[in-house]
Amino acid sequence: MKIVTIILSIIAIALIVFNVTKINMNAPFEGGSVIALITMLAALCALILLQILRISKRIEQKVKNKS
Repeated sequence: MKIVTIILSIIAIALIVFNVTKINMNAPFEGGSVIALITMLAALCALILLQILRISKRIEQKVKNKS
């Protein structure tokens, strides 16, 4: 599970970096820039959810080790 979350995190970071290059800084809320912003936001949400999953699995492992 740890390897899967790491791979998905790397893919999410790659999507964020790719979409930053697609944003038109002169008009960030027009045309293709809006799609790039939405995709970047979705990748950030996925990254946050993956970090929460990783932390919850770590807590679950510590609870199992104590009992």
